[in-house]
Amino acid sequence: MARFTRIEVFQTMKDTGMVPLFYHDDIEVAKAVTKACYDGGARLLEFTSRGDFAHEIFRELSLYCAAELPEMILGVGSVTDAASASLYMALGANFIVTPSLREDIAIACNRRKVMWSPGCGSLTEIGRAEELGCEVVKLFPGDVYGPGMVKAIKGPQPWTNIMPTGGVAPTEDNLSGWFGAGVTCVGMGSKLISKDLLKSGDYAAITSKCKEALGIIKDLQG
Repeated sequence: MARFTRIEVFQTMKDTGMVPLFYHDDIEVAKAVTKACYDGGARLLEFTSRGDFAHEIFRELSLYCAAELPEMILGVGSVTDAASASLYMALGANFIVTPSLREDIAIACNRRKVMWSPGCGSLTEIGRAEELGCEVVKLFPGDVYGPGMVKAIKGPQPWTNIMPTGGVAPTEDNLSGWFGAGVTCVGMGSKLISKDLLKSGDYAAITSKCKEALGIIKDLQG
């Protein structure tokens, strides 16, 4: 069961402006990365479901966060069906992120009042997601659409909350483009938690990158 309400998740997304995301099949590495992000100020983390038995890693990570990182809002990404969403919610997922708009996932999450963020690529998809109760839509892949797409969406739909994922980097130049266009928050993966850092176990660097990125975002939010 989720420890945080969908309102709390949304408010934290809006306040901090960043959701780090990663996957690793070693629970000790997953714990270390999560703590590094937490120490860097991140209060949301998306564990992407991309490997065999990923739910087993998530279960242990969920228990770890509840015991050791009480303010960390842990969610799951790359969820592609309602059954998987239900499994992860039973294991403590506080939010569900999907690569595409799936109404069966929306229904499953809404039943449990868990926040869900679907990948959308058009105003039609975004409108349908919002009709289904979506609070924050995921613009994916962000590097294909770019900040210009966000600005275009916010014109006719200023109420839409957008989180681009893909093509987001922890630099002032990149982040100023996204937040200047009007995003609510950004999802940041390999540019923040790179394979090299994971391989070397340089968790201090991940903490430092999180602090830097969150600092830039805070300045941009005014």
